[in-house]
Amino acid sequence: MVRYEYPFNESIRTMLRLEHLFDRMGQLIPRDTPVDHHYAIATIFEVMDVAARADLKSDLLRELERHRAQFNSYRGNPAIAESRLDEVVGKIDQVHNALNQLPGKAGHMLTTNEWLMSIRSRISIPGGTCEFDLPAYYAWQQHPPVRRRSDLAQWIAPLLPLAEALNLLLGLLRDGGVPQRVHASEGQFQQTLPAGRAYQLMRVRLDDGDGDALVPEITGHRLMVSVRLMKQDGEGRLRPSATDSSFELTLCS
Repeated sequence: MVRYEYPFNESIRTMLRLEHLFDRMGQLIPRDTPVDHHYAIATIFEVMDVAARADLKSDLLRELERHRAQFNSYRGNPAIAESRLDEVVGKIDQVHNALNQLPGKAGHMLTTNEWLMSIRSRISIPGGTCEFDLPAYYAWQQHPPVRRRSDLAQWIAPLLPLAEALNLLLGLLRDGGVPQRVHASEGQFQQTLPAGRAYQLMRVRLDDGDGDALVPEITGHRLMVSVRLMKQDGEGRLRPSATDSSFELTLCS
């Protein structure tokens, strides 16, 4: 199974990019080699760059409040388990409070660390973090893995409330979608969206047999979504597929 996601607005696009970066960070930090921890630090800087958007924190807090109000409106419904509802609302409250207590933008506290900022200023330069350019950084890379991981855990701690908010919001968004099986005639699929319904995310899942061969080219806006299935040629370029295919489509609001 290969899944692709397409955001319908800039807020969800930013959230998906941050989720991607946090996932990469989570894979790199547990490893032992200095090069993995080098790229973990580079990922921290990428998170700071993406999260520097002025209204990101307020957008996430507003979305958490919207979901909290929505779930609270279900109270008294006999089809809804109150214990499960309390659990979800409690989690939203916990994440909301932790994010709300963050001072300034995500990662702002790290900007006061001169050692980290010296790395940040050179990490985008090709070869700019060599031992003769940043000897203190090179010395840090020679430390035992457990010490490097301890430092990394300390540096990412101010970013964790952001990661938890993203994880919760994207999970709620994805869970709210209903998958449907659709047919792409000669590799083409289009669907008109219902008026008055604002979707935020589209998910496309290709079966295992198709995942290696087909790549979806996705476009969408508030009125229509379109998926064109493509195939890679011998040089890696994408060419339209003329074969009838089917895939799973999920629209999330």
